[in-house]
Amino acid sequence: MVCTMSLLRALLSPARTFRHGPVPSSAGLPADDAVLLDAPDERLSPALVAAALGDFEPAAKLLATTRDAADWEIRDRTLARLVAFARGRDDWLTGWLSAAPGDPDALLVKAALAVRRAWESPAHAEELREVGPLIAAAAEAGLQDPVPWRLALDHARGTHAPHTAFESLWEQAVRRSPHHYGSHVAALRYLSARWYGSHRECFDFAERAADDAATDSLVQALPVRAAFALLRDEEAATRAVSVREDRIDAAADLAISFSAGFPVGDPLPAEVRNLLAYVLAARGRAAEALEQFRLIGPYATSFPWACVAGEALGGFLDTRADVQLRAASSTRRCGRPEHVAARGH
Repeated sequence: MVCTMSLLRALLSPARTFRHGPVPSSAGLPADDAVLLDAPDERLSPALVAAALGDFEPAAKLLATTRDAADWEIRDRTLARLVAFARGRDDWLTGWLSAAPGDPDALLVKAALAVRRAWESPAHAEELREVGPLIAAAAEAGLQDPVPWRLALDHARGTHAPHTAFESLWEQAVRRSPHHYGSHVAALRYLSARWYGSHRECFDFAERAADDAATDSLVQALPVRAAFALLRDEEAATRAVSVREDRIDAAADLAISFSAGFPVGDPLPAEVRNLLAYVLAARGRAAEALEQFRLIGPYATSFPWACVAGEALGGFLDTRADVQLRAASSTRRCGRPEHVAARGH
């Protein structure tokens, strides 16, 4: 594990200081200047453009469509992007709430924005307690929607809710959508070693959830999120951790299978592919990481790169360039792509 953490530091810290210069595009990789960070898809783009002009209606229609179709994954992802926009400019949201104060979608955006702002405060526990009624209002307005309950799970973690309270909220979330990825991520964070659990609990929970979910469910990526948390725990690198390294590789293998079910450059699995590329690079699996970068295409995502580099896009591009060189070097040495035995290095 110490070797793994050394590789991470060599790959990602600090961003851009070891760039080898522009790497020629190869293996289907877009050029550096063609890569976009958190690019909106064709459905979200018009809503963001309209919001920039103060018009809330396209965003309202988009969220209403996801609610009517019970497309909770798209709804949660769309919400996150709208909240990121509203964080810097929320006049369109103010207008929306004024025009439709009981709109379940407007209430959801309002609650999610309040949760995000509270988390960003040094006194987040106190501020989160104050936004509890906003989450309750969003949940009451959208009775079948699991997304307010995902917010409630994040809220519970930040307010130091005991396990029994968290489990009660979890039951409400999975009752509405048994395999909602956002709710599972919220639970994984609560169970993390950084908060109220351990790396072993995270892996146990993530592996059980993935076993229970369909092969095309985003929940298949939950174990690789547990692997990421372990790889990012520098204390775990210097002490005994009750998680075998083969569980990390098994998590990556499962995510590879999930990723293979989507076309190149598909925005839906983009975050999973970005996360997977990071984990594979950390495990010394350069050729497999390079393949995920090919599948990602131009869709870099803030997570995980913002967690591991000073600048998210720089972290993405530096790691991509490094694994490209490592994969090419391995091929030149061996006459074929790196062997799976290299994973432990």
